[in-house]
Amino acid sequence: MGEFKVHRVRFFDYMPSAISAMAFNRHTERLALARADGALEIFCFADNYFQEKVIPGQDGRAIEALCWVGQRLFSAGLNGEITEYDLENLRPRYTVEAYGGPIWTISSNSQGTHLAVGCEDGTVKMFEILEERIQFQRNLDRQKGRIISLSWHPSGTLIAAGMMDMIRIFNVETGHATHRLLVERGVGASKSKEVVVWSIAFLSDHTIISGDSAGKVQIWDGFTGTLVRTHLVTKWDVLALSVSQDESSLVAGTSEGTVIQFQFLSSTVDQQDKEWIRTRTFKNHSHDVRALVHTDTAVVSGGMDTQLVVRPLLDKVEKNTQESALRKIAFPHRNLVCCAKKAGLLLFQFHDHLEVWRVGESDGHGKPGDSLPVKKKPEKLIQLKTKGEDHICCSALSPCGGWLAYSTVSSVRLYRLQYNNISITKVSRLPKELRWAHQLCFSSDSSKLFASSAHSTVIVVALNQLECKYLQTLKPKSGSRQPVHLLFASEDGKWLASANTDCEVHVYNLQKLNLHCTVPVYNSCPTAVAINPVTSNLVVAHADQQIFEYSLVQKEYTEWSRKLQKQGLHSLWLERDTLITNITFNPKNPAHIILHDTFMFCVVNQSLPLPEAKSVLYNQMTLRSLPEPERIRHSHAFKICKNFQHILCVTLLEDHSLVVVERPLLEIMSQLPAPVRQKKFAT
Repeated sequence: MGEFKVHRVRFFDYMPSAISAMAFNRHTERLALARADGALEIFCFADNYFQEKVIPGQDGRAIEALCWVGQRLFSAGLNGEITEYDLENLRPRYTVEAYGGPIWTISSNSQGTHLAVGCEDGTVKMFEILEERIQFQRNLDRQKGRIISLSWHPSGTLIAAGMMDMIRIFNVETGHATHRLLVERGVGASKSKEVVVWSIAFLSDHTIISGDSAGKVQIWDGFTGTLVRTHLVTKWDVLALSVSQDESSLVAGTSEGTVIQFQFLSSTVDQQDKEWIRTRTFKNHSHDVRALVHTDTAVVSGGMDTQLVVRPLLDKVEKNTQESALRKIAFPHRNLVCCAKKAGLLLFQFHDHLEVWRVGESDGHGKPGDSLPVKKKPEKLIQLKTKGEDHICCSALSPCGGWLAYSTVSSVRLYRLQYNNISITKVSRLPKELRWAHQLCFSSDSSKLFASSAHSTVIVVALNQLECKYLQTLKPKSGSRQPVHLLFASEDGKWLASANTDCEVHVYNLQKLNLHCTVPVYNSCPTAVAINPVTSNLVVAHADQQIFEYSLVQKEYTEWSRKLQKQGLHSLWLERDTLITNITFNPKNPAHIILHDTFMFCVVNQSLPLPEAKSVLYNQMTLRSLPEPERIRHSHAFKICKNFQHILCVTLLEDHSLVVVERPLLEIMSQLPAPVRQKKFAT
């Protein structure tokens, strides 16, 4: 595996934002997720839950609800605006003011023709969905209290609205309220407190299900407006409800961090007289469950503790398989750390500022596993706050440490850095072509800046002391309109690789500034790309955990890659539930590929045999105890190190020392607000 001096970095105070809303598109199997800072994330469930797109947030954009209409995504928030998003250019497409004060909820009819929003002023506002925009149509009868939750009947003729102390049923055609359902307040001291109907579901058989702040899940008859059944599930709030597509199962999320499942079952053998029965309780969160989605096979939940949890329902999936495993997605599937290898600097990206740090130094020597004394402590050199209300979508630090760039959805900013006497100067005149970028990357000699733009294009800008000059726009032949999410410039300055969410990987020749080749499209999205500086081989890791190596000289897969695909990767490698997010190479040994996910980093030694299906994949500790001849016989290509946890970045500096940036999950949890107090046994 080789010995490395490791800089163990734990001073990146990355703090994810709470999950505030979710919406699932069953046709494309994509989950849209909104965070408290206004950011939006799109996860592709069909591709191993890969986070394929991120739309950065904005100051003042607090998203309360999300809604898919076909492949279009809408949000509504407490700023009183409805926003539709451009999922190709990763930005808001347009915003419409509802003129009803803060918007608490948004919902579309199953026909996809109308949106309804619930407002602070007591109105349910109807908007018609046109091809390019949405258009206000009418208000339903105004009520005295705010509209907190909405649900359409599948027929599209009725809407149920959750309010304070009551539920209203509206006829969409006339706009009049047809029923008023009074929701009982809590018992004891909470009887004087208004009850908030946080969530509501309107089923095809005219059953209405509500979740409220008194901890009740209630079943109502929508024809008569009468209460059928009350389930008291918590002393705190029921914040979210979600119903399965076949309406046979329901889940409720609470302030205690529990998710409770109800199923529509019969208590008799002849399957007559079905009713909603509480069946399971899941405890996968420490704080409020603010958002829930019930897919065909799993319960997806998120809330204050910032983690996205996918809990498979074991009666819907095959037991003891990868599909039946619990998933917790705690970290982004993209790099928030950039390393200036030649200067020993680290750039940390936060949503509203950037930090540049110099790594510490040690002149000590020791045996493997020793902690070396620190001669010079890590030092924060620069903190750069963004201007304007848009949050950062990408950033980059040049390998020499002399240039820093970042982009928001509206502008790119470039700075000249002096890290010895610490000064930063903004480059005031940028080429007009460089308006915004999805990804930024510098060439290895820091003479060029690459910025991915609309329709998978890459803009090339030449840098020198006095000015930056536009050179070329690199375009793929495929004509893809999807955004580039990965960009990598080779260390020899010859190649630039880009990958987009259409699963395409394009390689450009930087000497001729044209397209060199397109790697054969694989049906899983690339999560990391890198080019070996010695062999000019492109290594690509995909969301389904597959690894490919492609020769840029021969324009074909390498012999090692073909052998790997023929033999197949080890089952334990494929069953890992976090994705490879970074690939780097050891210049001392071109046969070594270093890659990492959240829980391990791995040195793949291409000169050793691949692990057999029956061999032990995690065998480093075993090998250490064996004598030399035995060790050679049992060695295989995948050398896996699990000494580090919650890894955000692993990379090599120019002095061949390894930088490992960790963000322990316990540190994130310790910064969260206190959860609701729960009585524990014997306390």
